[in-house]
Amino acid sequence: MARLLPSRLEPKLFSVLREGYSWADFRRDGMAGLIVGIVALPLAIAFAIASGVKPEQGLYTAIVAGFLISALGGSRVQIGGPTGAFVVIVYGIIQKYGYDGLQVATLLAGVMLVAMGLARLGGLVKFVPFPLTVGFTSGIALIIATTQVGDVLGLTFAGKVPALFLPKLATYWSALPTTNFWALGIAAVSLVVTILWPKLTPKIPGSLVAIVLATILVQAFHLPVATIHSRFGDVPSSLPRPHLPEISFDKFVELFNPAVSIALLAALESLLSAVVADGMTGRRHRSDTEVVAQGVANIVSPLFCGIPATGAIARTATNVKNGGRTPVAGMVHAVTLLAVLLVAGRWAGLIPMPALGAILLVVSYNMSEWRLFLKLFKSPTSDVLVLLSSFLLTVLIDLTVAIEVGFILSTALFMRRMAEVTEVRDITQTLAEGDDSDDPDSISRRTVPKGIEVFEIHGSFFFGAAEKFKSALQESARTPQVLILRMRNVLSLDATGLRAIEEVHSRSRREGWSLVLSGVHAQPMTALVRSGLADQIGEDNLCDGIDPALGRAAEIQAARREKKTAAQKIIGG
Repeated sequence: MARLLPSRLEPKLFSVLREGYSWADFRRDGMAGLIVGIVALPLAIAFAIASGVKPEQGLYTAIVAGFLISALGGSRVQIGGPTGAFVVIVYGIIQKYGYDGLQVATLLAGVMLVAMGLARLGGLVKFVPFPLTVGFTSGIALIIATTQVGDVLGLTFAGKVPALFLPKLATYWSALPTTNFWALGIAAVSLVVTILWPKLTPKIPGSLVAIVLATILVQAFHLPVATIHSRFGDVPSSLPRPHLPEISFDKFVELFNPAVSIALLAALESLLSAVVADGMTGRRHRSDTEVVAQGVANIVSPLFCGIPATGAIARTATNVKNGGRTPVAGMVHAVTLLAVLLVAGRWAGLIPMPALGAILLVVSYNMSEWRLFLKLFKSPTSDVLVLLSSFLLTVLIDLTVAIEVGFILSTALFMRRMAEVTEVRDITQTLAEGDDSDDPDSISRRTVPKGIEVFEIHGSFFFGAAEKFKSALQESARTPQVLILRMRNVLSLDATGLRAIEEVHSRSRREGWSLVLSGVHAQPMTALVRSGLADQIGEDNLCDGIDPALGRAAEIQAARREKKTAAQKIIGG
């Protein structure tokens, strides 16, 4: 099969078909896909309800987005669909803008994801700080758990349950006298079965067994427990016709920030899942292809009344453990869910809400990574600050705010660290105080004539370190004839660093001394040339190393002496 796309954007399915796909491969992938589809069934329904939409919308998402993510993705074994990571942000958008607003935000996020993949930005997600990821993931897990309290206890509320965390807890507290102990019993049974069943046989998911058992108990004994039908009505037995939401410029502006959050979360979650899958299979995913596939899936999913989708770590791991090795397994998973919807969709209405609540409690516990959360408290203070801020903002305010503030805070702390490790030294002064360095290029192994000052910069010379450079120069009480700036350990130079060098050069011209740069690397030299500063300093004053720089400084001093001598002769004559 001829390659139709660049290798970095070619779906893994194309690679698999080009390599050859046998009937034995299909049997293995088909069995894995069937098992994952069974696992995904209760989760898709539960995530949809927790997100504030109808249960069938979770199935629509798992079917449509799940199929596209597998067919077009950059991972051989990725399973896509609705996940717990989106529950908080989807619920918030639904509460504020309604489902039409969620459709627009998801479409915009899909377009952003496609653009990210085409622009080769898939790899940038790897640079998201780990404490930030753990912080908002743990926050999401806590919120998912708290949203299930009402269903697990069977509480009756006088009005609408608040969306914010603390008011929601207050509402639960005031409604405690209305606890339905039948609901609590069904939730307890479902919780125990979900946890213990995998120890008996991992082939059949405990969540599915719990739902079947809870449904039988409720229907057989006519227990007064809320079900999907009593809460949401009948569940359709077919996919809806695709339709576009109403999109206007005002909606675009209003929903831009939520769309950015969906896009970042989808990219981050899917690539994390792909990395986990790589570790299990020994293969490597194509990050840009995966991000493009996530974008396409999130463009198409809302057209079929779906919600945001991304790679699901737990379902992907289940796929690998059950023998799935190609994208066909993920496509079979989607087809399995479609068959369930068409054949038995109407029976989904009988599922008790407390059973779904119990399943989501298990999901949120597994998602919380509380051991890792506590372990991060042993990290540097700056990492703990990022962890707690993203966690608390996710829980108390909003996931969008948590992601934005977390990124800004992480970036600021990173720049501070970079500035701290960037060192500016007056090595002429170090020479005077004694330098026992073993470095063959050390200034201590050379003779520095009087009137020549040598400063050295270690680290990236960017805006965070420019002020340190200026301060070091100001602290030097001596006025040199020549200042040599050693840049052998500067691998990057930004506009602020350029400006700092330019200010030193301007000062040298005002005060009558010279600036020489030594050991300039490729990127800093390119920046100097493009800015025109290289021409201002002069080609002769841009030296390869310290020895040519000292030689150039000696030439400048000699020229000054000759000029001074000539001037004295003129005055004397």
